[in-house]
Amino acid sequence: MPTIGFLGAGNMAEAIVAGLCAKAGTDPYLVAVFDIAPVRMEHMGKAYGVRTCASADELCRASDAVVVAVKPHQVSDVLADTKDSLAGRLVISIAAGVTLRRMSEELGPHARIVRVMPNTPCLVRQGASVMCSSSRCTEEDRLLARGVFESVGICLEMDERYLDAVTALSGSGPAYCFLFLEALCDGAVRAGLPRDEAYRLAAATMKGAATMALEPDSHPARLKDMVTSPGGTTIEGIAALEAGGFRSAVIEAVTAAWVRARSLSGGD
Repeated sequence: MPTIGFLGAGNMAEAIVAGLCAKAGTDPYLVAVFDIAPVRMEHMGKAYGVRTCASADELCRASDAVVVAVKPHQVSDVLADTKDSLAGRLVISIAAGVTLRRMSEELGPHARIVRVMPNTPCLVRQGASVMCSSSRCTEEDRLLARGVFESVGICLEMDERYLDAVTALSGSGPAYCFLFLEALCDGAVRAGLPRDEAYRLAAATMKGAATMALEPDSHPARLKDMVTSPGGTTIEGIAALEAGGFRSAVIEAVTAAWVRARSLSGGD
């Protein structure tokens, strides 16, 4: 396995490191981290047995692939500081809104860059990530990057033009799900259920429904119809959602997030 370095050791980086280290056959010593906060590096070393580096330059030179896991506004400075030590290495960025073109301008036209949009369920190894790569990347590069993110969920490879929509869907989507979950709980409490039990039942229901939706040849409309009996309780609830503009509101939420994502990444 190639050595994989992480520039930044925040929550998302830790989730990916944890997934990699739990993956069968992975030697934690082949994973390295650097963070400007010593306490974060100390934690990563103790929790996962990975290597910790004294500087960003040391980490880059010790790694075959480097995951840039810093805040989007820090990317330019980090790439400028490490440009020489990143030469010849695969660069994988998880910085939202930072395009392949922008990173290529920082690192040069020969840089091999993969851009990935992960989401917070990576923290529980149920992530939904999408990656795209620069023209200089090899098939081996893409397989390596995909393997990293498949250790914490699913990872699809798509053209970069879809990344803003991906940000609006799977990137922001967990927040929509949590909002819906909270509303389900409030409705159940209104109907008389204790809140703790309502929360557990609602969360398990959402998890089960999502698992069913991921089955081969499944379709949400067909799954909905399985639950919806003529004259029953479910159709009454669906009618109330439709009357409240539920679907329209969700569509507008994703669209609004997409528009914002485009503005952040420099789209029209």
